[in-house]
Amino acid sequence: MTTTETPHPHAPRMRFFKAAPEVYKAMVNLDAAARKGVDPVLAELVKIRASQLNRCAFCIDLHAGEARAAGESEERLYLLNAWEEAGHLFTEKEQAALALTEAVTVLTDGFVPDEVYERAAKHFEEPELAQLIALILTINAWNRIGVTTRMIPGSHKPSR
Repeated sequence: MTTTETPHPHAPRMRFFKAAPEVYKAMVNLDAAARKGVDPVLAELVKIRASQLNRCAFCIDLHAGEARAAGESEERLYLLNAWEEAGHLFTEKEQAALALTEAVTVLTDGFVPDEVYERAAKHFEEPELAQLIALILTINAWNRIGVTTRMIPGSHKPSR
């Protein structure tokens, strides 16, 4: 590329994890710790929903593939971004987790509203709720890495 050419606006900026391998290792360990005790399908739904809100194409693609591999239906994946309107497809527990995911990810009011937290606390025992919160925090960190460095979707194969 000559100095007069401009890079494609969505070209990767860097190979972050090659540039920061210790960060990658720490993120993988954090992710594994955060997933413990959380239903695998619910974990993928949470990761996809946060990734949709953060507009992280890489993570949406990655976790949709993981969800499919875990047995998630296409219908629920297609309607996840409208889960409130398609509530009949999601359990009350899943809806509580998705509401918490949105509140933690967006922090519209600068905090998680009490009613959202209490709704989740009705469906999750405290240790499981702590794991869910950790999972939400972790996917938000992954999303910020992916969006900032423009990680390219389609390069990951499901692990299942």
